[in-house]
Amino acid sequence: MTRRPYIVGNWKMHGTRAMLSEARAIDRAAQRHMKVEVAIAPPYTLIHAIHREAEQIAVGAQDCHEVDGGAHTGDVSAAMIADAGAKFVILGHSERRQNHNESDALVRAKAESALAAGLRIIMCCGETAQLRESGDAVAFVKQQLAASLPPAETMPADIAERLTVAYEPIWAIGTGNVATTDDIGEMHAAIRALLIELFGEEQGAEVRIIYGGSVKPDNAAAIFAVPDVGGALVGGASLTADSFMGIALAASEPFEA
Repeated sequence: MTRRPYIVGNWKMHGTRAMLSEARAIDRAAQRHMKVEVAIAPPYTLIHAIHREAEQIAVGAQDCHEVDGGAHTGDVSAAMIADAGAKFVILGHSERRQNHNESDALVRAKAESALAAGLRIIMCCGETAQLRESGDAVAFVKQQLAASLPPAETMPADIAERLTVAYEPIWAIGTGNVATTDDIGEMHAAIRALLIELFGEEQGAEVRIIYGGSVKPDNAAAIFAVPDVGGALVGGASLTADSFMGIALAASEPFEA
């Protein structure tokens, strides 16, 4: 089965109500590119507002807490973001792992909570520049991903629909540096093999693996041509409709040929 490319915008800590106009523009443009699945993850404060207005794009969150509720000042549970209209949540992003000291075990607990709340998850993984230079990148990413994902016996039956893996080399996030197509291909192939090992051929072969790390309209087509690249997790370039949908257009072209 050929799945639609998945283009996800991570707005990070950007966005006030003034940016609803960009969300509307992204949604209108997405309606013209039905062969690409487009989604954005705005700050918590905009999830409900964008969900109310969006007709085509999915809206998600950038994180969630690992428990359903309780005395956790300032935290937001998976059930809460689902109630606000979120359809998915990004988990294990390197900025959360590094800046908030999130362990693989904590990321796994968040994934279990999100799945229990009916959300789809985008599980991030990626290596540092030091690991890349040492030649240990593939082994590290496989270990990190395996430790962050819930075990197969606890996953929903429709794993391929509920799970997306995002490979984001840390040294390429927001730096302007992009992994070579050979490096991306090697890592995505290793991730695919791991997913099949964890979840079986039928499901593991269908989980989308998307790439993130300084993806822009001018380099997107080359990245999407790499085998097993099923879309992109886009940071800064997702903040305007023009640049974000330029990436989506690059993903849709092979499907419209």
